Amino acid sequence: MLKADAVVLLSGGMDSLVCAALALKDHKKVAFIHMNYGQRTSHKEQFCFEKISAFYAIPSELQRMVDLRFLSQIGGSSLTDQNMSVATFDGDKPGIPSSYVPFRNSIILSLAVSWAEVLGAQNLYIGANEEDSPGYPDCRKEYYKAFQEVIHLGTKDGKINIETPVISLTKQKIVELGVKLQAPFELTWSCYAESGQACGVCDSCALRLRGFKMANVKDPISYRK
Repeated sequence: MLKADAVVLLSGGMDSLVCAALALKDHKKVAFIHMNYGQRTSHKEQFCFEKISAFYAIPSELQRMVDLRFLSQIGGSSLTDQNMSVATFDGDKPGIPSSYVPFRNSIILSLAVSWAEVLGAQNLYIGANEEDSPGYPDCRKEYYKAFQEVIHLGTKDGKINIETPVISLTKQKIVELGVKLQAPFELTWSCYAESGQACGVCDSCALRLRGFKMANVKDPISYRK
C-alpha cells in the first residue's frame, strides 16, 4: 500500500516551494498535491508544479493534480472571475482584497487531508503566509488552529498535523530561507494576472519583488514591468 510521511500542498509559488524544501529536509517520503481551481494562471502553475516535482524527483504515484474548477463557477474572486479585474498593488492596506477566493483554503485543505489520510501521512504542509495575504481570513493562525481541531475530530486517527512554517515570515525571510535550502525559485510563479511574463504590478508580484529586493537576491523570473 502506498505510504508517505508528509503531504505538501504545492501551488507552484515561492511559499509552497519553501514548504516543500522544508518537508523534504525533515521527512523521507513526501507527496505533492496541486489544485486547479480555475485560476487565471492555472496552466502556468501546473507547469511549475510539474517542474518542481521533477526537480525533487517525486515519484509519479506521489503526485496528485486535483480539478477544482467548479470554484470558477462560484466566482467572487478576481483570480477566478474573468469579469473582475486583478488589482494592482497599492501598498499594504487592511481589508479583504478582490483576489480572495471564498473559502478556498478550507476546500483544498479538506482534499489534501483526505489524501494524507489515505497515505498514512501525519504531516500536511501549506504555504500560507500572512504578509502575502494580510486580509485573507483563511490565512490567519487562528484559522489553522481551528482547522486542526476539525482534522482531529473528523479523521480516522486524528493524527494529521497542519504545518505552516512560513506563515509568520516576511517575503524577505522566505527568500533567504529558500536560498539556504537551495530551493529552485526559477521554477516558481507568483503572478495573479499573466502566464507569459509576470505582470510585476499585481499584489503577489509586488510582494515577491519586494522580498527579493530586501533579501538582496535577484528574482530569477522575468517581469513585464
